[in-house]
Amino acid sequence: MRRVTQRGLEAIMRHEGVVLTPYRDVANLLTIGVGHLLTRSELSSGKITIGVEQVKWKDGITEEQAMALLRQDLRQAERAVWQDDGRSLTDGQFDALVSFVFNVGVGAYLGSTLRRKLLAGELDAVPEQMLRWDRAGGIRVAGLARRRQAEAALWRA
Repeated sequence: MRRVTQRGLEAIMRHEGVVLTPYRDVANLLTIGVGHLLTRSELSSGKITIGVEQVKWKDGITEEQAMALLRQDLRQAERAVWQDDGRSLTDGQFDALVSFVFNVGVGAYLGSTLRRKLLAGELDAVPEQMLRWDRAGGIRVAGLARRRQAEAALWRA
């Protein structure tokens, strides 16, 4: 399976930020590391599984743990893009789409017009579709708008 490039990884980290202690994201969801949304299981147990290690997250995680967790979290987005013929995309297109899917979630991506355009071979329509995803809780978020513009630019690169 194809993996996001170093350039794509750095772009995701720039957009998400690296926060080693728990914080609330723009949707008010408890998050840690590089955009890792804490699951119900992680919230109740106080632990995150990173590889084979159980890590207590309440007092924070290390930068190395955050990076390993990001790589682990990206697998689901990479798999979704790969299964949608990610083999034929350029590195920039693949990275942009993985960043997008990582941020909006695989479920939202699977039901999106963006995906329908991609699968129909309408690659030029993808950046425009990305730009439409700039809201959280129904409210336009400037940071999401900037992220979508950067993803669209990466797609076109």
